[in-house]
Amino acid sequence: MHKDATRGRTEVSDHDQLLVVIDPVARRLDGESVRIVKDVLCAAAEAKICLPAGNEEFARAIARRGSRRLVVVGDDRALLRAVGLMYRDHRQNGPGERALSLVPVGAVQAVELARSLGVPTGAVAAARTVLDGVVRRLDLLVDDSGGVVVGDLRIPAIPGTVGAASAAAPPSVWSACRSLVRTLVRPAPPGAPVPTQRLRVEADGVMLTDLDRPVAGVSLRSHDGRAEVVVRTAEGDRLTADAVTVTVSGADFRYRADTVVGGPVRTRTWTVRPGAWGLMLPPS
Repeated sequence: MHKDATRGRTEVSDHDQLLVVIDPVARRLDGESVRIVKDVLCAAAEAKICLPAGNEEFARAIARRGSRRLVVVGDDRALLRAVGLMYRDHRQNGPGERALSLVPVGAVQAVELARSLGVPTGAVAAARTVLDGVVRRLDLLVDDSGGVVVGDLRIPAIPGTVGAASAAAPPSVWSACRSLVRTLVRPAPPGAPVPTQRLRVEADGVMLTDLDRPVAGVSLRSHDGRAEVVVRTAEGDRLTADAVTVTVSGADFRYRADTVVGGPVRTRTWTVRPGAWGLMLPPS
């Protein structure tokens, strides 16, 4: 559903023409913050307000944004959807200079990624950044299925997989997901066996670890055009590398890309795309 909110301007620059896409979760959880954001933006710019009912309408709104500057009002999941859609558009139609603006709305834990990127989490401050901020070009980690990672990617071992990866029948998808989430948010109690899995990790073609050496976890993060790779072994060693392309393979494994759990997969390759997207941030 769309609604135009204009102030009767006869001449408006591209910078002042906004498409404000308000995620339905934000509208449901914090309608007051959403109202404040709309008031601030519509008072200072020509803003087209879009209220998608779900992910499909969200995607259509972004695809049809035209020359308007995109503003997403929502949590980290809404941010990741928008970045993924804009990256796919970048691949199809060539790079564009337009940046994404974000107004974080959601529970504290649901906007941690936005905060880590430097976006103000207050409704008024974030809306002012939309209007007066500066664009910062940021890297992406892009996998071979088209998925994107803005912040951290982690591959933890799932509890119950100590030792060989093929020791038992695989758990159900639901139980595996629950185990993965527990592993990501709560450390193992002292004295508990360290879960491991057998993975091959290659950084720019150089093998960091092979299937004969169980690992307790793998993490990736893009920075300055490279991926920072950390492999934690069962013995407590920490293997590190900087690379453009990282390939992980082995028995079925799951991973957490920002807030999204992916897999199971047998192999996955992530590649750094330097400056692949722009985010509006407060002036330094």
